[in-house]
Amino acid sequence: MSHPFFIFLLISLFLYNSCTAHHYTFTVKEVPYKKLCSTKKILTVNGQFPGKTLKAYKGDTIYVKVRNRASENITMHWHGVEQPRNPWSDGPEYITQCPIRPGSDFMYEVIFSIEDTTVWWHAHSSWTRATVHGLIFVYPRPPKSLPFPKADHEVPLILGEWWKKDVREVVELFKSTGAAPNVSDALTINGHPGFLYPCSKSDTFELTVKKSKTYRIRMVNAAMNLILFFAIAKHSLTVVAADGHYTKPLNATYITISPGQTLDLLLHADQNPKRTYYMAARAYHSNSAINFNNSTTIGILRYTSSKSNKTSSSSKRYPKLPYYNDTSAAFGFFTKIKALYSRQAPVKISRRIISTVSINLLTCLNNSCEGPNGSRLAASMNNISYVTPSHVDILKAYYYHIKGVYGTRFPEFPPLVFNFTAEDQPLFLQTPRLATEVKMIKYGEALEIVLQGTSLVGGGIDHPMHLHGFSFYVVGVGFGNYNVTEDPSNYNLKDPPYRNTVTVPINGWVAIRFIADNPGVWFMHCHFDRHLSWGMNVVFIVKNGRGLNQQILPPPPDLPPCY
Repeated sequence: MSHPFFIFLLISLFLYNSCTAHHYTFTVKEVPYKKLCSTKKILTVNGQFPGKTLKAYKGDTIYVKVRNRASENITMHWHGVEQPRNPWSDGPEYITQCPIRPGSDFMYEVIFSIEDTTVWWHAHSSWTRATVHGLIFVYPRPPKSLPFPKADHEVPLILGEWWKKDVREVVELFKSTGAAPNVSDALTINGHPGFLYPCSKSDTFELTVKKSKTYRIRMVNAAMNLILFFAIAKHSLTVVAADGHYTKPLNATYITISPGQTLDLLLHADQNPKRTYYMAARAYHSNSAINFNNSTTIGILRYTSSKSNKTSSSSKRYPKLPYYNDTSAAFGFFTKIKALYSRQAPVKISRRIISTVSINLLTCLNNSCEGPNGSRLAASMNNISYVTPSHVDILKAYYYHIKGVYGTRFPEFPPLVFNFTAEDQPLFLQTPRLATEVKMIKYGEALEIVLQGTSLVGGGIDHPMHLHGFSFYVVGVGFGNYNVTEDPSNYNLKDPPYRNTVTVPINGWVAIRFIADNPGVWFMHCHFDRHLSWGMNVVFIVKNGRGLNQQILPPPPDLPPCY
């Protein structure tokens, strides 16, 4: 007969392993940071930039108390965490909650479910995520193991942007003038611009590696408005996960990563340890008519044996990156990523939604704005430029049946059908309808969403589109106009990548599929924050199912008030 204490110990270990809950405190406050020869106050969590890396096992629940001790509103989003039945803690301002106001607190319940690898967290009100963000490392729950060789070390790597001005001033300026926002002054690696920028020789990220060791880089593109190329000189990178899910191993000499996306990369330290190697990131930008930051951020990779030795410039190696407008290189990388497991995507669908994603123009009185031809820049999905509520959030309005907050007439098909990618477009197509429209979805529907880029206002650009509450299979991607009778026959239904952020190519389209089995209010938007600010957004409301475990959880008691 087993000893009672031994049985008690086993039960305790089981409960610990199956019901682990971690608690964190995020104090949001402004602190001074000096970069590019000048100092400014930035919004941070616990004074850190970038923010703290959170760690969890698959299936954990973590609790994060956010204490707003700054001078502006804040919310937090757990990007890539599906939050089953729990939209209350998803975070987008006035979509699933009203903001946490200065001096107030809110406890987020972050429920992990199917996430396997690297996801991230960031603020989700105005442009506050520019400096309020960090990674989340998810690990397989023992006794499960990784489907790839375990690395010797893990390296968090966050790509970002830095403005010399207060980001709030950048936002206020473009919103008041109707023009495009000022581009950033630097790109960063883990908050460091790198020695190519003024006053930044000592503000350069360094990674020290040991010969023959393997390093798992957990990367996110936290930039506000830029898709980025990244590479390390003379070193190949092996992609093993994307957006929190395992992929088939993919060897790459460079990677392309859009805002919001994460990648897990294996770096093998297999080069001459007496040399110094540079890592670099710079923009992929497909439309030169649109202004962008075309600078390069540099980091340093050193081997332990070379750290104490001075290296000559001839022994330093720069990586080769694709040219900034190399669309074939960007999407050549995207389309090579495949899910580790096959035959998981829905083969049959119950509903197809087709939506344009467009840049638009709004007329101003006496052509008084500073956008093209005196107009104001805007953006839309299916010709609706989303208007964010200002007094009550969509989730609260839906849950408590509050009338007049939103409409339910988001079109299932483009209301204006035209040659979406033609070079010359009639001017009347550029004006969207301003509205707060949502799309109602039945629980359990097998959805296909086709996102069609357009050439309106300047010839178009790529759009990294993020869906809250779900991951989805990217079953198709193409250039030109989507053909509903021909293109589905070319879908990849065998091993399409399983992602939460997908890039719509310039003047092209993507098709995604998923099962709508997460009841709640879920935001879909472009992860270029200028496009989000202009209205390239939609809200999906997935209705409750019949079972108790198919219904939205009740709201938390400390939900920030709306007023």
